[in-house]
Amino acid sequence: MPAVCNSASAARFSRYLAVLMKTPLWFPQSFFSRTLWLVLIVVLFSKALTLVYLLMNEDVLVDRQYSHGVALTLRAYWAVDEENREKVAKASTLIRVDGAGVPEGEQHWPYSEIYQRQMQAELGEDTEVRLRMHVSPALWVRAPSLGDAWIKVPLYPHPLRGQKIWNVLGWFLAIGLLSTASAWIFVRQLNQPLKRLVFAARQLGQGRSVRLPVSDTPSEMTEVYGAFNQMAEDVEQAGRERELMLAGVSHDLRTPLTRLRLSLELMGNHTDLTDDMVRDIEDMDAILDQFLAFIRDGRDEVVEEVDLTDLVREVVAPYNQNGEQVRMRLEPIQPFALRRVSMKRLLNNLIGNALHHAGSDVEVAAYVSGDSAAPYVVLSVMDRGAGIDPGELEGIFNPFTRGDRARGGKGTGLGLAIVRRIASMHGGNVELRNREEGGLEARVRLPLGLMLPRDAV
Repeated sequence: MPAVCNSASAARFSRYLAVLMKTPLWFPQSFFSRTLWLVLIVVLFSKALTLVYLLMNEDVLVDRQYSHGVALTLRAYWAVDEENREKVAKASTLIRVDGAGVPEGEQHWPYSEIYQRQMQAELGEDTEVRLRMHVSPALWVRAPSLGDAWIKVPLYPHPLRGQKIWNVLGWFLAIGLLSTASAWIFVRQLNQPLKRLVFAARQLGQGRSVRLPVSDTPSEMTEVYGAFNQMAEDVEQAGRERELMLAGVSHDLRTPLTRLRLSLELMGNHTDLTDDMVRDIEDMDAILDQFLAFIRDGRDEVVEEVDLTDLVREVVAPYNQNGEQVRMRLEPIQPFALRRVSMKRLLNNLIGNALHHAGSDVEVAAYVSGDSAAPYVVLSVMDRGAGIDPGELEGIFNPFTRGDRARGGKGTGLGLAIVRRIASMHGGNVELRNREEGGLEARVRLPLGLMLPRDAV
């Protein structure tokens, strides 16, 4: 029945992923075409906005019209005789200047180019134009096709002084922001298949059955998704075969052990040798339990909202029946998703190790740490034993590793490996620390959100 429920849950989860991250049919199906489309859209969009700006910028059109009026005025000036030129110059405020009195021109983009091209188009290719905007703005024009003299044409505040550079910069900034927003949307769509793969890998690492839809992915990712699904299937199949094999081993070993223990109990004369044999059988049974607990890591256990402080009190209570051996320092923690049985096994392993190596001076602490954006729970089991060589603190979590001589060498070497597996199954981690005043601290960190922050301590 649990296997059927797990299969149904996996199917529902896969369908949820497919609906959540479904790619529209009109969207390109390969990374190459998507990238190409992205570049084309961004470039065309930017060009279109630039064209709109140029078409809507009436100041540039006014500048062109102004230069056309200047050209007409100059034609009228040179077209009349010398006597009437003074009248035209006075009426249109033109000033005839000798070559020595003409200053060097200033460069004002794009207006200098506009006046230069417009004058050459109106008055001939050999026309010279000099523009000055600082101190008495004016335009100096020399058109050899009309006359050799330079003519000074005064400029008025409009249109050049009406041109605000901040308007231009603001418009192009808006273009850049809109182009960036468009690029961000498309790049996010490009990254969706990779995010989907990362999410599925994390779910698989936490013991959930998950499959990725290969029918709705870019062509480059179809093979990757297929390989991931095959890997997930192989991992789950290996787990099922492993559990089936160990169930048979458990049955085949425990049956003769039970018979042997009953036979020893029924023996009339209880000697020290008999008691030692009974203890050896109990140790063998405990070792077998450790092996089974390590293999059956609780991934198929139902996740439920659990009050961790209540769970700690429930686990610690049997140890304190004959006096306080384990002290508790618990802060309020909101209920969060846990595997109850697995978490009890984690606590029992840590508390049992601490009592074995440190006697009765053991303390269990639980509290919330981190900031409000990424909170996490810290669960610590501390003792005043001999501690562990710092060089062995990391490797001691490996299966069948019993630690150094200072802590003793009894047991299967699977207890801490089980603890690390359970913590990892909940998205957390575990760390051993030697305490400053002697002893050891086993610190388990469990996320309250989706992930444990990298700076969790």
